[in-house]
Amino acid sequence: MKEVFIIGIAGGSGSGKTKLAKNILKEIDNEQVQSIEVDSYYKDLSHLTFEERSKNNFDHPNSIEFNLLYDDLKSIINNKTIYVPLYDYKTHTREKNKSRKIENVKIIILEGILALYDTNIRELMSMKIFVDTSNDVRLLRRIKRDVNKRARTVKSVTEQYNNTVKPMFLKFVKPTKDYADLIIPYGGKNKILIDAIVTNIKKSYI
Repeated sequence: MKEVFIIGIAGGSGSGKTKLAKNILKEIDNEQVQSIEVDSYYKDLSHLTFEERSKNNFDHPNSIEFNLLYDDLKSIINNKTIYVPLYDYKTHTREKNKSRKIENVKIIILEGILALYDTNIRELMSMKIFVDTSNDVRLLRRIKRDVNKRARTVKSVTEQYNNTVKPMFLKFVKPTKDYADLIIPYGGKNKILIDAIVTNIKKSYI
């Protein structure tokens, strides 16, 4: 059986997790290295009205379909093809009849605020990373992203951050820092640590 290595990247919203994952992929440039966003496994809320969906706490672990994510990761490890759901952040639903095919990979980078939360998924990982960035920087990044890419207002983003994002970070995300093999300050722009991660991946896994 082919061995597949899973690298988890967690951290608060706006910490630079996605940037880090993209920079690692860019440096390695190998089709057998792919990333999966935990957000892709948000539970489909299409059965609710848009107003009801908007009130959902997307930073709580209950919003993620961890069982499906675990099953997909196990399928990858067993050299099977998977189809990752595509999630529409503007409507809070999964895109119908659309998915991303992943097959024949050596390394999966699993990225998301709750990437290190689930015990079963964590046990599948070969490397666990936590991106540690200050609250102020993360809030500013989230405002910029959600206003420009997710059709939100500054007021709605700020209210959501104070009401759910920050409390959920303190309760569910920050504690997973204790599981990390590597803690990265300043997010995906930390060139020295990115180079060290890439070197380790190439030497150990490729």
